[in-house]
Amino acid sequence: MNKRLQNLRELMKEKDIEAFVIYKFVNVTYITGFTGEDSVALVTHDKAIFITDGRYTEQAEKEVKDFEVVEHKTGIKEVLKEYIKTLEIKKLAFEENISYGQYKELKEFLEIELIPQANLVETLRVVKDEEEIENIKKAQNITDKAFEHLLNFINVGMTEKEVALELEYFMKKQGAEDLSFDTIVASGKRSSLPHGKASEKVIEKGDFVTIDFGCKVGGYCSDMTRTIVIGKANEKQKEIYNIVLEAQQRAINNLKAGLMSKEADLLARSVIEEKGYGQYFSHSLGHGVGLEVHEAPSLSSKKEEILKEGAIVTVEPGIYIPDFGGVRIEDMVLLKQDGVINLTKSPKYLIELN
Repeated sequence: MNKRLQNLRELMKEKDIEAFVIYKFVNVTYITGFTGEDSVALVTHDKAIFITDGRYTEQAEKEVKDFEVVEHKTGIKEVLKEYIKTLEIKKLAFEENISYGQYKELKEFLEIELIPQANLVETLRVVKDEEEIENIKKAQNITDKAFEHLLNFINVGMTEKEVALELEYFMKKQGAEDLSFDTIVASGKRSSLPHGKASEKVIEKGDFVTIDFGCKVGGYCSDMTRTIVIGKANEKQKEIYNIVLEAQQRAINNLKAGLMSKEADLLARSVIEEKGYGQYFSHSLGHGVGLEVHEAPSLSSKKEEILKEGAIVTVEPGIYIPDFGGVRIEDMVLLKQDGVINLTKSPKYLIELN
C-alpha cells in the first residue's frame, strides 16, 4: 500500500474533502512516485487516478504505485471531467497555489464546486521517511565532498562564476542529478548579499567568500553554506565570523522537535543581537529541505508552528554588512525529540586559504 496516499486520504477525511486534484509537480511526485512531467493526480477516498500523456505512460507504469494510470489524448481536463462524472464527485478540492490559468480552466470546463486547499500535501512532506532521509544524506555527502574539493581549487584571480561552475561539474561527476538551486558565490563586499548569485567578479586576496550550494539525489536536495577568507582574515572578519559560528552552534545545540519556529529562530538571533549586530541578520534562521530546497517548516521569528520530529531543516544564521561583507554558516539537521542529528560534515572553523 502506498503509505503517502494513505496519509493523504486520512488528511482528506479530517478536512471533509471528497476529492482532491494535484497539479504541483513535486506534490505529484511525492504522492505517486512519478518523476516525469505534465501529469496530474486525482484522489478520492477509494480511487486514485494518474493522468499523463503518451510520452510518459510507459514510465508511469513502472514508477506509479496504487494509481490507475490513464493516458489522455486531448487534454487532462477532459479526463478529469469524465472521472468526476463517473465517480459522481460533487466538490473538488485543488491546490490554492495553482496558476490562474489552471484555475480558470477547471472552473469553466468542469462545472463543479471548487474548494481551494492550502498546503495539503506540503503538510505531509514535512516529516521525512527513511528513504527520503537517505537520499538527502547522499546529496549532502556529495556536497561535503565538493566543499573539500573546492578548498584545493579556489584561488585569487578566479571569477565567482568559475567557482560555481567547478562545484556543479564536481557534484554531477560524483553522481548528483542536478543542482538544488543556482549556486551562490559572493566575494568581497558582495558577500553582504544573502543571495548574491555568482558573478564575473574576480576573487581577491583578503576577500570573504560565501558559498551556498547543494545538489539533488533521488529528487531530494541538499543545502549548505560556508564562508571562507582568501588569505589572512582581519580582526573585523574574525569578529563577525565567530559571532555567526557561536549563534549557529547555540541553535544546533538547543534545537529539537516540539519547539515553536520563533523559539528556534531566537536561539541564534539572540546571540547576534547581544553582540550588537541584530540589524544585520536579515532573514529567518532556516527552512525545511526535501523535494524542494525551500519548503515547510520555516524557522522564522514570525511563525508559531510546532516543529515536528522527522523534519529536516537548515540552520543558517548570518551577518551582512553593506560595503564590508558578510558571513553565513549553514548546516542541515534532522529534528528529533531530544535534539538534532547534523547531516552536514564540512568543517566550520574559520578557513583562511593562503
